[in-house]
Amino acid sequence: MVTTLGCPQDDNPLSYDRLDGEWLIWYEAAHRFERKVSAPDRGDIRHNIILELALARRRDGKPIPILRAYRIASLTVALYWRKANRKPTILSLNREVDNGDGDTTELIETIADDRAIDVSAWIEARTWLLGCPIRHSPDSKAVRRESRSSQKSPGKAQRYEP
Repeated sequence: MVTTLGCPQDDNPLSYDRLDGEWLIWYEAAHRFERKVSAPDRGDIRHNIILELALARRRDGKPIPILRAYRIASLTVALYWRKANRKPTILSLNREVDNGDGDTTELIETIADDRAIDVSAWIEARTWLLGCPIRHSPDSKAVRRESRSSQKSPGKAQRYEP
């Protein structure tokens, strides 16, 4: 048993050339609006529009005027874009990205580890602290007052070490 989708004389059995009546009108309405969506989804939106028009025809029980067909097609395209814009963008952590040096690396390798030590920041902080003035101990003011009164030398100066 052989099942075919179209007439054996057709070059393309999935062609819309053999449509007639309401189906041809619905196809023409869908064809006007299918270009308003991204290229990979045009065939799907064409079929969705034709399906919505067929459902509206069955629901109403009378032919659909062409302006109403355009309105239904426009609504179908609007719902397509609403759904497409709500879809979250999902990134794969195994995707290759440019690391800035002209090489590619996996995205998962660029995630910082909370337990890792940032060596460059640690060295910069230590260098900055070594450039700070010498800090005296908290009781050095009391020692200075005593030393002025008793002519003793002030307390030993301390350098801050992290």
